[in-house]
Amino acid sequence: MKQYAMNIERLQELVLKTLDDMKANEVVTIDVRGKTSITDVMIIASGTSDRHVKSMAEAVAFQAKLAGEPPLGIEGAQEGEWALVDLNGVVVHIMQPKVRDFYQLERLWRVDASEDQPREDLVAPGA
Repeated sequence: MKQYAMNIERLQELVLKTLDDMKANEVVTIDVRGKTSITDVMIIASGTSDRHVKSMAEAVAFQAKLAGEPPLGIEGAQEGEWALVDLNGVVVHIMQPKVRDFYQLERLWRVDASEDQPREDLVAPGA
């Protein structure tokens, strides 16, 4: 079992509060325990501009550091289309809507057995 400096639920609450304070849009939390070993929880949020995405990523990293859980890394914040803040037990993705729509992370990580049916739009013609 992974050991974290801060309880995952408390860290998740801290991130969600920070994103709310920063006026994040469409915030989604996905528990990925048992689906991946890279983290326990993914939080996905949208920002309205590159500046908004960057400032939210910086705020999340700063608040986590103040709480004793410094980020393992921050990626993409300089460009501002998509920022990732790795807090070990919680990974935060902050994206502009067009990028979020393109990658559809919620759909990727929420796949379960009931959704494993082949989709008609993915079946090759003549198959």
